[in-house]
Formats: sequence, structure tokens, C-alpha cells
Amino acid sequence: MGAIPAQRETVTRASGVPAHGRGWPETRTTLPGSPLSPGSARTLVRTTLTDWAASGVPGTEHLTDRLVDDAVVAVSELVTNAVVHAGTDVELTCRLEEDTGALVVEVLDHHPSRAPRDAEIEAPYETPEYGRGLRLVSRLAESWGVTYRTGAKIVWARLPAEDPIAARDDIEAYAEERALERGLRVAEILAPEPQRAERDRDWLNRGALSFLAEASDLLAGQLDENLVAALAGQLIVPRLADWCAVWLEDEMAGRWGYPRSGDAEGGGGWAADVVAGTGPRLARVWHGSENLIEELRCALEKEPPHPADSHRSPPDSHRTGPVPYPWPGEALGARGAHGTALAYRLIAGGRPLGTLVIGRADLMRFPDEVTGLVEDLSRRVALAIGAARQYARQATISRVLQRGLLPGAVAEIPGVASALVYEPCDKGGPSGDFYDLFPAGDGRWCFAIGDVQGKGPEAAVVIGIARPWLRLLAREGYRVADVLDRLNQLLLDDATEAADAAARALVGPAPPGDGPQTRFLSLLYGELTPVDGGIRCTLASAGHPLPLLLGAGGEVHTAAHPQTLLGVIEDATYTSETFELRSGETLLCVTDGVTERRSGSRQFDDGDGLATALAGCAGLNAQLIAERIRRLVHEFSGRPPEDDLALLVLQAE
Repeated sequence: MGAIPAQRETVTRASGVPAHGRGWPETRTTLPGSPLSPGSARTLVRTTLTDWAASGVPGTEHLTDRLVDDAVVAVSELVTNAVVHAGTDVELTCRLEEDTGALVVEVLDHHPSRAPRDAEIEAPYETPEYGRGLRLVSRLAESWGVTYRTGAKIVWARLPAEDPIAARDDIEAYAEERALERGLRVAEILAPEPQRAERDRDWLNRGALSFLAEASDLLAGQLDENLVAALAGQLIVPRLADWCAVWLEDEMAGRWGYPRSGDAEGGGGWAADVVAGTGPRLARVWHGSENLIEELRCALEKEPPHPADSHRSPPDSHRTGPVPYPWPGEALGARGAHGTALAYRLIAGGRPLGTLVIGRADLMRFPDEVTGLVEDLSRRVALAIGAARQYARQATISRVLQRGLLPGAVAEIPGVASALVYEPCDKGGPSGDFYDLFPAGDGRWCFAIGDVQGKGPEAAVVIGIARPWLRLLAREGYRVADVLDRLNQLLLDDATEAADAAARALVGPAPPGDGPQTRFLSLLYGELTPVDGGIRCTLASAGHPLPLLLGAGGEVHTAAHPQTLLGVIEDATYTSETFELRSGETLLCVTDGVTERRSGSRQFDDGDGLATALAGCAGLNAQLIAERIRRLVHEFSGRPPEDDLALLVLQAE
């Protein structure tokens, strides 16, 4: 991203868009529009500024710990604002002015339909939908503004440098302030003393920044909506309220539970009844006193929240500001007989996901600073819940897809004991490894173990073609080598490119120049036929780790020779090899998740490591061999596997 010309239309609070110079230290990156981006931005900025200071780049003599902290928080808020309200990729630029030491941060998104604003004075409970983030940025920044480009919007902030000598003299006072920020004492938030109002207000703004940044880190990447609800309660209680509750909407219902006609308690109150099947569920209740949680839960379940203006506003209303909620005094005992409760709608992507309710005893009205802070937090909670639900949907689709790509059951072969280990690396998406073992008719059984280049939808397309075609060709009577010939040609056909393009459409538009690509497949395919005294095995390996044969006496040798991957050479001709498995002999077939399991610079199969491991399995049955090889592969490295793992053991009885 280049300089922002001064003549562009700009909304600024002070001095306008800063002019660019030459030779300033600068870093830029592109982040996805996801809930993880604010955390990535914070890490990037802190690391970059630390590296600049360590390298003595001109201008870095002005960098102080406080300026770095302020920059991290400002970038966090700007990126969060872009993620929440634009949802597009975000371009982040961080630049240090060599002459002044001021730090300029710019966040560009591709949804310029609505400008963030800075509101100095707001009515109680009416914090606007774009949140407090930019008000907090404005308190840290010397100037900030919004610049529009064609199809893009840039929000920038200029953070002034501090005098390094004055900063050193003030280090003790600053350390005390940081301790207060991280403490977030309830008394100082909810009951500031009048004579300290100005100091408390400044502290709350800076403390809120720290609190929201830490909350974002805690919520980022959570993949379970119930855990998000629990974390929200822990963040709020007892820092900001005595108790907290989170209701989650039923995603299958896809709408809020509104009161039946005539049930609303006129004038914007809360209705007592909900249309059956559309109400929210109480996912989490949190109270500072554990012995009050159950009674509070029972009381809250009788009062499910609805938007106060539900009879006037559509279900997809974007209003997230707090509204009064009935005080559950009977459930809180004598000390909690009176108090104030507020409800915040949790909305992400224009969809209502639930409601967050906070309560404080012996309080007539929550301070505006607290209501605004909780509203900002509620947006982060909603974003995390939305991300968790999206992950859950994708995981469900992947599980259904994976079940369709793998056999429902492994066939039992007369005279052969079999064992299988299948461990996809990515539990949330389709694996690139697959296997099959099925009857082919005429007293024949066929087996296959393969590995597709890549993972996800594109790998699923190839597996979805290969496995049914293997079965079809085998049952039509084609022999092993002929099956590989035809499958190779199939993978090179234009039909595969069309299927690949369809898979890309599922995950979004392809980058320029990234058109349909042939997907390669490594495959070990074989045919088993029971004969007198054993099992006749005919097999071929196409670019796949070679199968190993374990003799009854413990000797090990390869049972095939290497051939070209499928989907690479159009006129490739494959050959097969035939041998007999005698009683007690074992055939081991694996994917490269076994042979290429890494520990530092070493791989599991270095120095015939797999053959050595198999030789140590002499005398074991098929199931024990499979389990032992799996365990040795896992123990080879202290780190979790980085690739899918599949192995098939066939043992003549």
C-alpha cells in the first residue's frame, strides 16, 4: 500500500493525513477477515517494533515500551473494527517517522460503505454499533482519520513519540498505571470517587484497551460456542458485574423467539412466553458466589430474553446496545434483592446469535463506561460464537463428506486377518489419504491404500472419483495393471479438471492465474484370491511407498517395484507382480504419513526404519502389528503428526 495523498477526501480529528517521507522503517502485511486477525496483528506489530529497536533503525530511539503498548492496542482495535464491520481481507501497514519518531498505523479494508466515527458525547445506553474502539484509539493517537479509495477504506492513526529522557524518569509511575490497567478493580470501575473522576476516566479508557485486547486473545480461536459463553462469564464476573448469563439461539431455528401476539408487556417490556421451538437456550450462568448459580439459573430460565422492541424491529436488527432486563431478586437472597440488569444482543454477520445479560446488586444504573465496555466485549463474544458455529458447520460437512469417501466397513476375507489404522491429521477437513477393501466377485477381493496430493475439497474430488472407479473396474473383471492404466487416464481427463474447478468454487474464487490443476494420486492397489495353502496376491504400486512382506521367520523384503504416480504421464503403462502369502506371512501397506514421519532432520523410514520395525513384529497377529507400528510412528517424534497416517495389515492365517 502506497502513500495516502493529502488531497483525498479525509475525515480527521486533528491534523489530517500525515505526509510520507523516504527511508522510514515500514512493515506491511495482509490478514484474512477472521477473528484470529486482531491477535496476529498484535503479535506482528510488537515483534516488528522490538526488532526495529534492536537493530537501531533511524527513528527508533523514540520508541518506548509505552508507545509499543499503545501501538499494539491501537492496531488491535483498528483490525477488530475492520473484521467486524467489513469482513474482508485487511491490509495492515505500520510506519515509523524517522524525524519525529511518531508511529503511523493504517488498516485498509475493502468495504467502504460505512465510516467509523468518533463520538465524544453519547446518550446513555446508546453506544453506536461501530463500538468504542475508535474512541479509545482517538485517546491514544495524536490524530486519526479515514481515507476512501476506489473499493477500499483506510483508517489510520498517528501515535506521537515520547521524550526518551522523560519516559525514563516516569517509568515508575507508568509501571503503577499498567498494574492498575491489568487489575481492573471493580470498585474503581463501578464506584469512582468524584474527586478522582478525571483520573478514573483516563484510567478506564486505558484499562479498557488492555482488557479488550486480552479478551480478544482469550476468545480468538475457540472452536466451541459453549466454551465461548463460559469464557465471557469469567471475563465479566467479578470485574464488571456480580453475575452474567449467556443465551444462545438455536441455529437450526435461525431466528429469535418472539412473544406471541398480545403477549408483549406493552411499551418495550419483556414478554413472558416464547413461541414454541424458537426460544434461546441458557448456555451459561456465572455468579461471583458459586452457591447462588443454580437458583439464579432457574430464575433466568423463566425469563428468556427478547429484544425489547421485537414487535417493531425485524429479527435481523443490528442494534446491540444494552436494554433493561428484569432483576431476578428472589434468586439472589437478601443481599441481592435489588439491583440492575442489562441485556446485550449478540449479533455477528447480521445474524442474531444470542444474548448476554449482566447484573449488579445495589446499583441503580450501570455507569456509561461499563455499558460501553461490555458492549465492545459482547461484539467480540458474538464474533467468537459465529466463528465457532462456522467451524462446527464445516466440521459436520467434513465428517459427512469423509464418511462418503471411505468404506462403511472393511470386508472380511476368508483365510486373511486384516487390521487398519487411519488417522487424518486435520480433524476438521477431508483427509488426503484413503483406503478400501472389498469383494470383487469370482472369489476375488481387492484392496487399495492411496494418498492424494493436497487436502480439503480438492482431495475429496479425486478420492470421490478414484474409489468408486476402482470398485467398478475391479467388479467388471479388469486386472490390477489394467485398473491402474484406466484410472491414470481418468485422472488426466478434462472431467477431472471440471470437478477440480467445482471444488474450488466451494472454497471461494481462485486467485488470478490459478486455474484447474491435475491432481496427482499415489496408490497401492492389489487383488487377493484364496488358493490351496495360502493367498495369491497380485499388486502394483503407483508412486506409493512400497509394501513390505514379513515372513514367518522374521525376514522382511519389499513386495513390489516403484512406478509413476497416477495422473502424471498420459501414456504410462503399469505392471503388476504376483506372489503367495503363506500361513503366518504378513503384508504391510502404508502411506507416506508413516514413512516420512519426521523428527528433526530424520524420517521414520531412514535406514529402512519401517522394515526394521516390521521385523520386530514377528509372531504377532495383524491387530498387534498394526498397533505396534502406529505406536512406533507416534513415538518417533515428540511433536504431533503433520500428515495423515494410514496403514493396512493383511496376514495369511
